[in-house]
Amino acid sequence: MEDGVVSEEDVLLWSEKEFHDAAKRNDPERMQELIEKGVDVKAKSKFGMNALLLASWFGHLKVLQILVSCGAKLSSENKDGLSMLHCAAQRGHIRVLEFIMEDLEDVRLDRLDKSGKTALHLAAESGRLEVVEFLIGMGCTHSLKDKEANTAVHLAAKCGHTEVLQKMVETGVDVDERNIGGLTALHLAADGGHYECVKLLLEVGCDANAQTNKNMNALHYVAQHGFNREASLLLEAGIDKDAVDDQQNTALHLAVFNNHAAFLRLLIDAHCDLDIADSRQQTVLHIAAEHGWQDSAEMMLVSGVNLNLTDKQGKRCLEVAARGNHVLLVDMIIKADRFYKWEKDQMSSEQDSWVGRPLSFKQDHQPETQHLRSVLWSLATKHLCRGEWKILAQHWDFSPAHIRAIEQQWTGTKSFKEHGHRMLLIWLHGVGMAGENPVKGLYEGLVKISRTDLAECIRQKANAETASPKMCSAM
Repeated sequence: MEDGVVSEEDVLLWSEKEFHDAAKRNDPERMQELIEKGVDVKAKSKFGMNALLLASWFGHLKVLQILVSCGAKLSSENKDGLSMLHCAAQRGHIRVLEFIMEDLEDVRLDRLDKSGKTALHLAAESGRLEVVEFLIGMGCTHSLKDKEANTAVHLAAKCGHTEVLQKMVETGVDVDERNIGGLTALHLAADGGHYECVKLLLEVGCDANAQTNKNMNALHYVAQHGFNREASLLLEAGIDKDAVDDQQNTALHLAVFNNHAAFLRLLIDAHCDLDIADSRQQTVLHIAAEHGWQDSAEMMLVSGVNLNLTDKQGKRCLEVAARGNHVLLVDMIIKADRFYKWEKDQMSSEQDSWVGRPLSFKQDHQPETQHLRSVLWSLATKHLCRGEWKILAQHWDFSPAHIRAIEQQWTGTKSFKEHGHRMLLIWLHGVGMAGENPVKGLYEGLVKISRTDLAECIRQKANAETASPKMCSAM
């Protein structure tokens, strides 16, 4: 066959391409044949790989020995600056490394590739424990940094290689060394969700509260991804759970923004501050309200949040939820607001607090309130006239903001029916939490707005299937 240029490699002759293929497949006999025919053993592919580098990459010791004996250039590197030492270290070929370091001369143990990485960097990044141990034994420098200022410790932690990280720690390196972004190994382990690496770093005394150039601590990173197990380790280690980054985000903000409800539960249980505002002056409840995330909002509302805080536009959480047409969340916030005020009144009057039912602000689906809820639906959709629901709401101390938020929903010219129904269910929630008689309260309210005709009718319907009105308590 004519020894022309092979198109697939672009820069190699046919014999050179065959020579490289033989090096890859560990075929020293074919390589010897080609060498005797005068093939250029130093020929490189378009990626800068020659037979020497290929033999190191694939771990073919005998092939490497043949190439060395016939004068291959020992200092050659590919386009990324990888030497044969880099190739063997990254791929974990310990016998090849032993040959390179023990039988060859002038091999620089700490030689850098074009990204500034040594063989130790690449071995740590690839999780090659045996290679790391070998290189350390040969006397490599442990703390060198690549062009991103990452040490081998950074790379092992980033990739979750716990055994390699343990070995590096044993050399006495600084585990709190920062890279170009100000990240320590703990930040990188947390960002990758590498539980054992996080645990190890905390056990050896790393700075749990170290902050990056963007003022992020490790808890910020696990919050972004919702890594609960790693977060538990960090919280146990005493990390600042309310630390803010350069955008004034706490870990709570990031957890809610990424809708990690289980992670939010973990932080609430750790007593994180729910009322810290970010750079948009949004609290975590503002964020949940903006996106309509009911589960997250429920946890915060039950835990107790300040509903009067405003964002940069002067909007409270209730207005944000209403603007987004998150109807169920609007109703939850109104229920919570009314409950907080009732509870405050109870405490100031030294009366017993709420009756002790499990606290929730979500929609009521309890069987024991089903009959009364049906009555309220009938009242709102068939009997109350336009505007009467608002008069009733005002009688029951719904604030103007509550009424505006309910009214923001638009379902057509008969929206008032839906508005009235929502208001009645919100009122029922409060009555239930207070342990009051809902039928009595409804009767008195209708009389107050001069609908005595309805009052008697509704009382009969409400009592029709309710043996004990006080059982009609609502969540």
